[in-house]
Amino acid sequence: MSDIGNEKVLEYVDHTLLKQTATWEDIKTICDDAIKYNTASVCIPPSYVKKAKEYIKDKMKICTVIGFPNGYNTTSVKVFETKDAIENGADEIDMVINIGFLKEKKYDEILKEINLIKSACGDKILKIIIETCLLTEEEKIKMCELVSNSNADYIKTSTGFSTGGATLDDIKLFKDNIRNGKGIKAAGGISSFDDAKEFIKNGAIRLGTSRLIKLIKE
Repeated sequence: MSDIGNEKVLEYVDHTLLKQTATWEDIKTICDDAIKYNTASVCIPPSYVKKAKEYIKDKMKICTVIGFPNGYNTTSVKVFETKDAIENGADEIDMVINIGFLKEKKYDEILKEINLIKSACGDKILKIIIETCLLTEEEKIKMCELVSNSNADYIKTSTGFSTGGATLDDIKLFKDNIRNGKGIKAAGGISSFDDAKEFIKNGAIRLGTSRLIKLIKE
């Protein structure tokens, strides 16, 4: 896997733009690039999902974020956000867990929230962002267990908005502890194709980044 070509790497990428300053022209550009370079999806703010869907139709999957970036919205708000995003054309949902609940060991509430949001997703993909940089190893392993036992489709490292992004150690930990066919997404701080290939080699099947296409274009 280490000798995978750069173009093949892009097939693993959720081409991402979630900056607060993003304009429609910025979103349009990353949509065009995602289609041109055949990425897995384009990951954009919820407010642009409907317009992006009208623009790209079914040429590219649209991913958006829920409870982003802090995760402490109430479950009912997250469910509403999810339904709204799906109605607007989102194909995939990346949801941030309530990290405070994890610290308090409210595991049943976290699992219930994940499953309620997956119900709102229907047949759309749901990825669970756990923000690894804020967690202990024990908490990361517990989230692997909860996601494995949930109806979600992926566990994801990071929002890219906290104190750190994906690390190889975290991806290895996920691979060792995730069960029931759940996917692994590495996000945040992926700045080179060499890094991306290492994440893929060690178990990630999605990558959240915007940097790789910038490298291709430079």
